[in-house]
This record gives sequence, C-alpha cells and structure tokens, in this order.
Amino acid sequence: MLTKFETSSNQVRGLSFHPKRPWILSSLHTGVIQLWDYRMTTLIDTFEEHEGPVRGVHFHISQPLFVSGGDDYKIKVWNYKTHKCLFTLLGHLDYIRTVQFHHECPWIVSASDDQTIRIWNWQSRTCVSVLAGHNHYVMCASFHPKEDLLVSASLDQTVRVWDIAPLRNKKKTPLADDDDIMGFTQMNSDLFDATVKYVLEGHDRGVNWAAFHPTLPLIVSGADDRKVKLWRTNEGRTLTKGWKEFTEAHDLRIGDIVIFKHEGDMVFHVTPFGPSCCDIQYTHPHIVKEEADADDAPTFSYDYCFLAEVTPTNQKDDKMFLPVEAMRCGALNQQCKEVKLVNKEGKSWTARFGFSESDGAYYISRGWRKFCRDNRCTNGDLFVFNVVGDGTTTPLLCVCPERKECTELLIKHFSRIDETKAWEVDTLRGHSSNVSSVMFHAKHDVIVSNSEDKTIRVWDATKRTEIKTFRRENDRFWILAAHPETNLLAAGHDSGLIVFKLERERPAFALSGDSLLYAKDGFLRRYEYSTQKDSQVIPIQRPRTVSHSPTENAALISSDLDGGSYELYIIRSGVVQRDAKRVSGGGSAVFIARNRFAVLDKSTGQEEVLVVKNLKNEVVKKIPLPIPTYAIFYAGTGTLLCRCEGKVVMFDLTQRLVLGEVHTPSVRHVVWSNDMESVALLSKHTIILASKKELVIQCTLHETTTRVKSGAWDDDNGVFIYTTLNHVKYCLPNGDSGVIRTLDVPIYYHQVNATEYMFKLALMRKRFDHVARMIKSSRISGQAMVAYLQQKGFPEVALHFVEEEGHERVRFNLAIESGNMSVAVASATKINEKDYWFRLGVEALRQGGNSSIVEFAYQQTRSIERLSFLYLITGNLEKLSKLMKKKDVMGQFQNALYLGDVKERVKILEKGGLLPLAYITASVHGLKDIAERLSIALGDDVPSLPQGKTHSLLMPPIPVVCGGDWPLLRVMKGIFEGGLESGNDDVEEGDWGDALDMVDVEEDGEGSGWGGLELLDTPFMTPSQGMDVSQIWSQESPLAAEQAAAGSFDTAMSLLHRQLGIKNFAPLKSMLLDLFSGSHSYLPAFSSSPVLTSLTANLQPPHLRLALLSAMGVCYKARNLATAYNFAKRLLETNPTESQAKTARQIVQAAERNMTDATELNYDFRNPFVICGSTYVPIYRGQENVSCPYCTARFVPSQEGNICGICDLAVIGADASGLLCSPSQVR
Repeated sequence: MLTKFETSSNQVRGLSFHPKRPWILSSLHTGVIQLWDYRMTTLIDTFEEHEGPVRGVHFHISQPLFVSGGDDYKIKVWNYKTHKCLFTLLGHLDYIRTVQFHHECPWIVSASDDQTIRIWNWQSRTCVSVLAGHNHYVMCASFHPKEDLLVSASLDQTVRVWDIAPLRNKKKTPLADDDDIMGFTQMNSDLFDATVKYVLEGHDRGVNWAAFHPTLPLIVSGADDRKVKLWRTNEGRTLTKGWKEFTEAHDLRIGDIVIFKHEGDMVFHVTPFGPSCCDIQYTHPHIVKEEADADDAPTFSYDYCFLAEVTPTNQKDDKMFLPVEAMRCGALNQQCKEVKLVNKEGKSWTARFGFSESDGAYYISRGWRKFCRDNRCTNGDLFVFNVVGDGTTTPLLCVCPERKECTELLIKHFSRIDETKAWEVDTLRGHSSNVSSVMFHAKHDVIVSNSEDKTIRVWDATKRTEIKTFRRENDRFWILAAHPETNLLAAGHDSGLIVFKLERERPAFALSGDSLLYAKDGFLRRYEYSTQKDSQVIPIQRPRTVSHSPTENAALISSDLDGGSYELYIIRSGVVQRDAKRVSGGGSAVFIARNRFAVLDKSTGQEEVLVVKNLKNEVVKKIPLPIPTYAIFYAGTGTLLCRCEGKVVMFDLTQRLVLGEVHTPSVRHVVWSNDMESVALLSKHTIILASKKELVIQCTLHETTTRVKSGAWDDDNGVFIYTTLNHVKYCLPNGDSGVIRTLDVPIYYHQVNATEYMFKLALMRKRFDHVARMIKSSRISGQAMVAYLQQKGFPEVALHFVEEEGHERVRFNLAIESGNMSVAVASATKINEKDYWFRLGVEALRQGGNSSIVEFAYQQTRSIERLSFLYLITGNLEKLSKLMKKKDVMGQFQNALYLGDVKERVKILEKGGLLPLAYITASVHGLKDIAERLSIALGDDVPSLPQGKTHSLLMPPIPVVCGGDWPLLRVMKGIFEGGLESGNDDVEEGDWGDALDMVDVEEDGEGSGWGGLELLDTPFMTPSQGMDVSQIWSQESPLAAEQAAAGSFDTAMSLLHRQLGIKNFAPLKSMLLDLFSGSHSYLPAFSSSPVLTSLTANLQPPHLRLALLSAMGVCYKARNLATAYNFAKRLLETNPTESQAKTARQIVQAAERNMTDATELNYDFRNPFVICGSTYVPIYRGQENVSCPYCTARFVPSQEGNICGICDLAVIGADASGLLCSPSQVR
C-alpha cells in the first residue's frame, strides 16, 4: 500500500471522491462532514447540520453538489460552492446507511434501517420509488454504473438485485403537502414499481456491503460471517445456429445434462452427462468399500449428498468447505480426523477432516488439492459427493453414484442457475471479523475488502486468492471508496481516513538507443521512436526496475516479489529465452557491461556483497562493498552508484574504489544525461544535480509541498526537466527553477527531445541552413511533423520527410502544394489512379501552364474531351486532327468544329443519318457537289435555306502561346533542393507526350502507345499570381469611397457608420453602385477634355430679403408688432428694392407706436440660435443639443438616436470620428 494522504479525526463512516478535483468527502460519527484536498493535504471546509452520525456521502458527477444521510433520518443535498444545504429529503423512519447519486438520471438512492430502499428525484425533491423486500436493516444500496440495476445488502443475509428500468418512463410525483412532511401520501402502488431481479443467498450472517463490477456481470459482497463472496449474473446469451448439429454429432438426448466451461474468447469446454449425472462414458456403478472382511464391515448408508466446486481458492489453500447443512449428517462428526475421497473408478485419497469454529462448517484439507490434481480437475468443475459411513469409522465421500438423490441435486443446482440467472462463484476467506466493505477495483482485476479485524485485504478477482494484507494496530475499518478516474482508493477507520494506491503508477522503463523498454499491463513493451511502433515483448509481473543491454538484447527485470528478485530475458530473433527466477535479498540488479550484470545479494545476511554474473546467470566474481548498501544504480561501464544510509556513493568495480559521494536523503531514482557527464539524484522532495567526476554538486532543489515524480535531461541546453504531483518544472545548473505548466494528473518523463522544437524555432526564424542540416541528419520524423509543416506553409520542406514506400499519396499532395511537378508526376505514376491524374492535370495547368504534363495526365486517363480543348487553346492542330480518328461521333464532330473542317463535319452528319443537316452545311459553305448528291438522296424532303443570311466559317482562334508551355521566370535553386532532392529514376524517359500516336490507339487498349514523360529539372518557376487591384484597395485603403469602388460594400458601410454615423444606406445604394461600376470602366483621356470642378452654393442676398419680407408680413398680420419691427429693421439693412423698403418703413412706424406681440413666440432675436431639424424649434446658444454627424444639422436632445430627417442617412447624436477623404489624413 502506498499511502498518499492521511487524516486524524473521529470515526469515519462515509467517503466519496470528487470525480475531477483532488477532493475527498468524509462523514464522521460526530455528525460533521469534512472536505479535504488530498493532494495539498489541507482541510477545505466542514459542514455541520446533521444531528448524530453521518453514515453516507456522495459527490454528484457533474454538478457542484453532494448528498449526505445520517442517523437523524434526513437526507441533505448540499452545494459545496455556497456552503449551504439546499434542501432536506424526509421519508425514512430509521438510520440512513448509504446515499448515492445516479450517474445519468436526477436520482438519489438511500438505504435505511427501516428495511427499505428509496429512490428520490433531487430536482423535484420527491420520492419516486420505495423498494421493499428486505426484512432487516438495509446496510447499503448502489446503482449499476451502466445498466438500470440496483444492488442492496441487508442483515437478513441476502443480496438483492433490483430492476429499476420502469422508473425512467415514470411520470413525476407531485410534491407532498405541508401536513405530510414524511411523504406518506406518496406511498401508493406507483412507488413500488421497481422489482427484484435476483435474490442472492449464501451468507450465514448479515451482509454489510455489496457492489457491482464496473464492466462484467459480477457482484461482490461482504458479511458478518467474515466471508467475501463473488456472484455472477447471467448475461442472457443463448446458443442458436449450430446447436442442433452439435447435439446430433454427440448423440445427445432429451434429459441429458451438458456442462459448459468458458475457456475465454467465446471458446467452451463441453462435458456431456447422461440423465444419471454420470459422464456418458461411465456406464457401471463404482462404489468401493475398502474395509476388511464383509463379515466384520459395518453397515454403510447413503445419508447425505452435496455439490462441490473446484475453485482457485480451495486449490491454493488445499481446503474445501462442506455446506453448513453437513452438520446434520450422521456419518460426520467433529471427532472424525480424516476422510477418504473416492472417484468414479474406485480409487481413493485420504484427506484431513476438520471443523472450523469461526465458519461453523466442516472442511477437507491436506488431500483435496492432490485429489483435484490427480483427477485432472480444472477451476469450475463440479462434483456430487455422497457421504457414506456409520458415524464411527472413517467416512467415504464417493463421487457421483448413480442414485436418484444425486441426480436431483445436480439438476436442482443447474435449474436454480437457469431460473435465477445468478449464482455464487466463489467464497474468499481470510478476514477474522465482520467484513465492513468490499468492492471491485476499477483499474485492476482485484477485489478490495476491509474489516473490523483492522485489515484491508486485496484479492485476485480471477484466481480468487489473497494477494496482500494491510493492517493497522488499533483502528477498525468501516468504509471503502474508489476514485472514478484514477487508481486512488480511500478507507475510513476509527481515527480518520487514508488515501492510498495498491501499487506504484510509475512504470519501470529503460532507454536503449532509439527505443524505450517499459512495463505496462503485465507486459514488457518496446516503443521505437523512429517508426512509432509499440509492441509487446514478454509477460512480466509487477517490475520495479528494468535494465537493458542493447548489444546482447538482454533485459533484466527486478521486482519486489518473494522479498526481492530478478528475471533475466535474452531476446534473439524474436525468441525470448528466460532464465529461472533468482531470489535475492534486495532485488537490485543492473547491467554494468555488455554481458555482465551486478546483483546486490542480501540472502547471506551480508549487506555489502555485490555479485557480478554473466548472461548465463553464472557468478563471475563477488565484490565486497566498503559500506552497507541498500540499492544500486548504473553509473557507466564498470561503475555503480550505491545508495547508503544518508548518502550516495560512486563505486568503481574494477579498481574497487570509492570515486565520490553525496550526502542526500534516500534516493529513489537516478537520471543520467546522454553524455554521462551529469546526473540528477531524485528523492521524495529533493533533487540534486551533480557532475560525474567525483560527484561534485552543482545545485540542490527542494520541493517542500509536493513530491518529485520523474525527470529527464534536455541535453541540447543542459537543463533538467522534472515533474511533480502538480507541475512540470525546469531546473538550471545554477539552481534556478520555474514552472513550465500545471498538471491535472501526474506524468512521468523519460526523455526530453529538443530537436523538434529547435527545428520549429529555426523554421520560424527562417534559418533554413539549420533546417537543412537537421533534415540531412534525419533527427526528426513522423507524420505529426509533416502535418505541422503543411499547416505552416512549408510543403516543400515537408516533402523531404516522406520517403517511405506506401506514402505516395502524401508525397503527391505535398508536391502539388509546393509546386514540385516532377515529384508529383513520379508519385502519380506509382499511384496510377484516375483522380490523381486529373488533379495533376488541373494543378499543372493552373500553376505553370505546363501543357506537356497536362497532356500526359489527360492521356493517362484517356480524357479525349480535355485533350481536344487543350490542343485547341495551345494551337496544336496536328494532334487535334489525330483525335478525329477516335470512334466517338460527338468527339469527332466537336473536333471538326474546332478545326474548321467543313467536309469532315458533313461527312460525320451524313454518316450519322442526319442528311438534312449535312445538306444545309454543304450548301451554306459552298460544297455544291456534295450538296447536289445529298439533295438527290433527300428527294422531296430537301430543306429550304434561310434567305438574306451570309455564312461565315467557324475557325479555331490563334493561341497566344502556340505549342509550348507558358513563360517561366528564371530562379536560383532553393536550399532544400539539390542535395536534399530525391531522385526520380523510376520515371520513364521520352518526349513529353510526343510519343502519343492517336491513330494507333484503340479504346480497349491497356496503356500501349501512351508514351512516357521526361521530368526536367530546370531553374525556372511559374510567376506568382498577382493580387487583384480591388483586393489591394480593400486591404490597404482606409477610405470608404475606395472600399466601395473595390466592391467591399460591407467595409465601406462600416467605415461610413464609424466616421459619419450613417445607418440608413438605402439612399446611398445607387451612389455606391455607380462608384463601383465607375471604378471598373474608363473613358479615353484627351488633352482637350475639360477639368471637372465641384461647385458649392451659399444663400444669396435676394433670397435673404425674400425670407425677411415673408416673416415681417406674417408677424404684422398676427399683430406681433415687436417681432415684425425686428424683421423690418433687418430687411432695411439688406438694401431692398424701393417697394420692399417702403413696406418695411411703414411697419417700423406702426410698431413703434405699440411695441407688443399678440402671440408669445419662442424667439429671441438678440440670442443667436439654430433650428431643430425635427421639431423646428430654436436652439439658442448655450442650450444642449445634438447634431447629425453627416449633415451637421442640429436637434434637441430628445431626438438623439433617430435617423436624421434632413439627410435621411445618419443617426442623430452618433459618435463619429469624421469622414476620411484622403490617405494623407491617415498619415
């Protein structure tokens, strides 16, 4: 047991791990619930609302909730974030033993001493089902992790499995009334719809715990009879097709009994029995009396028969228990000391017979194992024993006599299995007091149980044998819990709890060149870095260290089995040679040379003897060590590091001298750099970096709050990278350290490979000379690197990492992406699939106008239509005419159109039976002889020709570049070409498509006559595709006008909204479209073209006089004489006409006599103002106002946010930066 965390408190009765965080809940007998962080060993919180002991707690799988149940009959649901009890569920009438959340449904299950199990809906806070059937305290109840099942254990000595599938479709139960706080109104028939599926009986006393296996149809239970029982439930599988043939082949009849034994992988060993329960091959009775004369022999009687099963437990212990009912057998008594076992043939075996006071049952020992072995019994075999005796002489246990009672017993056993579909598999004995809790381990094939006998026991679930026992001196154990994700277990006892692991998670490993040997899942495995291949080597048992000799391919496995041992394996040509296990006192064994290894031998009691052996496991020499040594580590050829009391010593085996020593706490692991010049000594909380020469300390690092888990050297930079329980950290040679990242779960480093990130760093910094050197040295590889280079835009570099056979598709894709047409052609030739040839043609045409490669690709796929168009646009009329020989009529006519060959067109139409079209074509193009011949053939059906039309012969256009590839730019070879470029010798030589003689090509030909392709390595490249002018505008211009001109209307509108606050763009739509169309058209420029200028308009004096004259007249008529006086005075200042001036002076004279206004106006001529564009009220200087960012019209504040009514574009009061009209504004 590896203890990870321990607390000291009152008696712990309930435990639960948090599924994600390093937390554990513990419920105490005092009524307190504690929340601990077991990784940081701190108490986070306490919850105290229960009155009396709290026996059950459980975390919700996803919500920040946990549930608790106690002796106060209450179930409480808590939110641990808010530290509050959300609600309380009432209904149980006695102590609550366990509570648990369902993993999917909003359910809580609770078990109580009121002999019921209740299922609650914690969302509606109601009881949805009551499971009644036990007739004593229900000690536990838990959901199945995957199926709609529930298991419960009770002091009525039974384990029950319940089917809760009907609850999924059940309607919600209404909330209880205020007067019905106990929920009695819900106790109706709907609450009892869960049914009992199995009742498992076999314990002699009350059952305290039962649990499901996480994946298999198994149940484990523990009880006050000090036994742990394993049960199996039927999976419901049946034999169908082939069963009839099997019965006929083995002459099976109705009534015969057949026993199936599962050997694994759906393979069954079948034993047929007749109706008498005897093997079919035995047809005679075989009862033997080994006593003396018949006259002196006592009278034997068949008074009791029972069924016995061969199990791993009773074979290992050499002890087979008889049923409790055997106490009533008259032939057996406690004075009997031995018994004879008789098989079918009459052969007998003597075994010891005894009585177990603790189990209350008879047992057979010291002979049972030999009986099973001699009769070639295997686990699962069944025997029907009949007890023969008179109670005074040695009783006989005879196998399978042909008696009716035995037949009925065996039939009853199998019929019981068939009816209940659940049966007892085995019983595990070892505890000396009540078994409190038992469970299956989720990660290992073991069963863990604890008991009031102060022990935790671990059992092999397959062999059903005890593996380990952990004992406390003064504390009884009460509860077990397992973490749902990791290997952690927890146990609650009288004075607290412990969190522990059964074994170390750190895998034993050894680095060996390009491979890693490591232990996992019971096997020694090999991982090759270059090929990323992971394979099994040999099966092993729980190794502690692995040492490897690469030259001899030998592995040395050290373990803690049998007090410390090692195993030597030599692997040659795939065959593993294993030496016999050699037991030593400490089990430390390491290779010290190519064919030598050293073993620290403590078997003689001398702690300082080092034994050197060869690969034949023969002792070469023994070397006495100068100081007591507890473990040894490799330190180079012929050198060891010896761990002593409080220090580590470097010892030279050849000179037998101590080369250096370091005082340090107990060292657990030693990590050397690749050059063996630096070493890291890892203790529980300390790291010491030292040099190999005399072990001079470079620095010492202490981790006070957490454990050091592993480490590895970054040899390129001289930095030590190590992991703790929570972090990945680094340590420099001067002692400086820091955190690289935080960990959710511990990890173990075995090697730091800096090549990859140094390669990526050089690539990022464009140091291509370093990149090329790394590629040449082949220090990096892998598909992940190819994907990275492809993603970062370096396909030409990634191309050099794909050299293996079988990766031609990857090479083709990279070659296409990087524009390497020669490699693309070579890969397409090897792949030889239509889709790849088509892609090659498209990319060759797009990237470089390489018509020769395009032609070659189209030839491989026999794409005649594409070839025709290619020859047309390249002006290769000679090859286009050759395609006329193909049998495809439509293709021939199309090519005739391309070539402008009228006679061929008429010929094809005539051959196709289209004589009218052939006649029209010949007549229009002046082929009179052919037209006359066709008219005779048509007779009266000669079509009429259109009148007033002039014909024109369709001729192929003259190509811009005729008969060759597009122009290319001369470039220098890149750094990744030349020496790094892979050759293409496997591609055929020849002209680029000129070998194609289309005249000789038949449609059913298989590649003949299609020619080859010579891949030229020329220092030319395709000119890179330029950027569209509109795209340049949209990327570089901050001006809305230029964005609209480029067609980026969304960007233009966004700029206008930000600069001018414009929101309504409907009035601008036509202008934006005109701007776009205008920017994509042009007008010829002439020297005589006028210069375009923009005009601006201001309010002229005549317009002002008209406005003042109108306002003056309106005010005078309304008897607002004071206001009219002001307008008249202003009008006289504008130099009006004589008539206008006369009217103004008359109004002035009239107003001076009565300077009043009949109607009060919101107008002050002395204070400057502007008019609101929406309400038309004056806004005087100093008053609050908002403006339109586009037309600058002013508005009262209440109009803010509306569309401006003046321009109908912008939002009034919008925060706008102002229109940018020139790039100079940006600069």
